Amino acid sequence: MITIGLTTWSDHPNLINDEQRPVQLSEYAAVFPVVEIDTTFYGVPSESTFLHWVEEVPTSFQFIVKANREMTMHPDLDQQITEAEREQIFCDFNQRMRLLIATNQLKTILFQFPPMFNATHENIQYLMRLRSLMADLPISIEFRNMTWFDDAIFPELEEFFSDLKYDLVAVDEPRGLTNSADFILNAQTKIVRLHGHNQHGWQDSGMQWRKERTNYRYSTEELRQLATKIRASGATDVCVIFNNNGGHAAAGNALELQQLLDLHFANLAPRPPQQLDLF
Repeated sequence: MITIGLTTWSDHPNLINDEQRPVQLSEYAAVFPVVEIDTTFYGVPSESTFLHWVEEVPTSFQFIVKANREMTMHPDLDQQITEAEREQIFCDFNQRMRLLIATNQLKTILFQFPPMFNATHENIQYLMRLRSLMADLPISIEFRNMTWFDDAIFPELEEFFSDLKYDLVAVDEPRGLTNSADFILNAQTKIVRLHGHNQHGWQDSGMQWRKERTNYRYSTEELRQLATKIRASGATDVCVIFNNNGGHAAAGNALELQQLLDLHFANLAPRPPQQLDLF
């Protein structure tokens, strides 16, 4: 089964005829069967927030939840936390995930590690500890450091991930940079994340870096090639997430890939009625 979704639901105006307002989750769920939540990277939402999200979508709708930044060792220049505080964040986060487990709506938890998280003994030990911290929750890991894909390391990494029941995210992003990773799509792939190929934006460190790094629109030919790779991979249950939304291209690209793959998503939310402009 192949599913397609976007990162966040609110910032995709072409899903609501380019209206200048945030897209509601219920409107998004009328088009796509899965979404990646990234607000959890910055803070752990309340239980009531998660319950509200569940109420807004069909029972078959799936959530990919991004792990909090303190769980992925992102440096925080403003505030250093203790290990006890970090473990409390894990505890709070896991409690929220149990809410989605209870409704069978947690697709996976995305651990996106920073570029400085390289293949060292210390970091491998952290990945081992991560499984005990997360218990039996589903985990997908995205690396942004090329050392993990070294020919001498990667075969052992695959076995290591299999033992710990981790899924390696297939990442499409600018190539040849120290903060990028190889695009590895195979039969074991469950999550594909598409960031675009904006090489200049990927290295941008200015005020608008978050927007610029994903400011990219995939061409039809690029999407055709991606569709071919997905079909040829042998993956039986893969979810493709478009994160190339710096210029609001993600939704259009996702819908085009859906068409190229001839996918029809069942059990979506009902589409809201269209307002009639009578005057």
